[in-house]
Amino acid sequence: MIARAQRLDKIPPYLFGEIAALKRKALAEGKDLIDMGIGDPDQPTPESIVDALCEAAHDPETHRYDETSAGWVPFLEAAAAFCGKRFGITIDPATEALLLIGSKEGLAHLAWAYMDPGDISLVPDPAYTVYKVNTLMAGGETHTMPLREENGFLPDLTAIPADVAKKAKLLWLNYPNNPTGAVASLDFYADAVAFARDHDLLIVNDAAYSEVYYDDYRPPSLLQIPGAKDVTIELHSLSKTFNMTGWRLGFAIGNPEAIATLNKLKSNLDSKQFPAVSVAGAYALLHGDNRATLELYRRRRDILCDGLNALGWKVPKPKATFYVWARVPEGHTSASFARLLLEEASVNVIPGSGYGEYGEGYVRMSLTVLGDKNGERIQEAVHRIGQHIHF
Repeated sequence: MIARAQRLDKIPPYLFGEIAALKRKALAEGKDLIDMGIGDPDQPTPESIVDALCEAAHDPETHRYDETSAGWVPFLEAAAAFCGKRFGITIDPATEALLLIGSKEGLAHLAWAYMDPGDISLVPDPAYTVYKVNTLMAGGETHTMPLREENGFLPDLTAIPADVAKKAKLLWLNYPNNPTGAVASLDFYADAVAFARDHDLLIVNDAAYSEVYYDDYRPPSLLQIPGAKDVTIELHSLSKTFNMTGWRLGFAIGNPEAIATLNKLKSNLDSKQFPAVSVAGAYALLHGDNRATLELYRRRRDILCDGLNALGWKVPKPKATFYVWARVPEGHTSASFARLLLEEASVNVIPGSGYGEYGEGYVRMSLTVLGDKNGERIQEAVHRIGQHIHF
């Protein structure tokens, strides 16, 4: 058999393999598994957005290639209007916005658009693996920025060696954060912009969870910082915002040169999204209302965190995202504790070590639990954990 490309050998081993195998075994044995692993909204896309897709799909104009330069124009205009209303920022839809086939695609392709062999990208840890994996496959190198609990899971930019910062091209950020649920302040973003200016690098801000928030908190955009557009490209997703993960739709906004660079690569790789999906996405950005889902997530968050804290497991409530990030009890690793929960309580969580070296010692629990109507499955998970695990 012909040898595969060596770049694929740079992809780290799949660290969730053992847990995935145990999950399959539990399901095959007919166990009632409460799956708090996958970060995928369990609620349906709001009906009005589905109706908008149906109407658009009946329009023959949407059945052909999207031959626009950067994406369906009404979608980009809606994205700019959404960002103006939500964050108070001005985006030119003609030069500062780009349609994505989901934000994951845009993140991956940014690494390919910027990284040459030997180039450095500054990657947080723990983190969504796309940043590191695609940097490595593009031939680049990564410098790890530890996200530590005592620093609010924010990177310490002052700890990056001067020679590394000088060589770096990309600074990856992700707030609200997956997997920790941490949030970033405008003060931190201002520091990041100053750092990027000082070292002539591009900030890639993954804002996929900016619209999943609770109580009185509203996550800011990095582009709210004066001058941020000079050094930033920010990626947004409709997946978590409107329960549209399967629709594969997102957008990038920010620095016009970075938008054009990403678009140049994408124009040689894909043919954009099905225009009817773009039309429905524009409707969602202008008229979508997903408050019912956010209220359900909040209820689940409170049931889970309050319940686990009552058991003696110290679990902080996240202000945003649908993830709860918790330290494992003493004497356990991330993987051993996840295995214990799965085997003893039939509750599936993700070991933090799967997100990097600095994720060791934690597990991630997702609030998106299939079959849960009003928090009862979350309550059952707390009950089972209390029966089988002692803190």
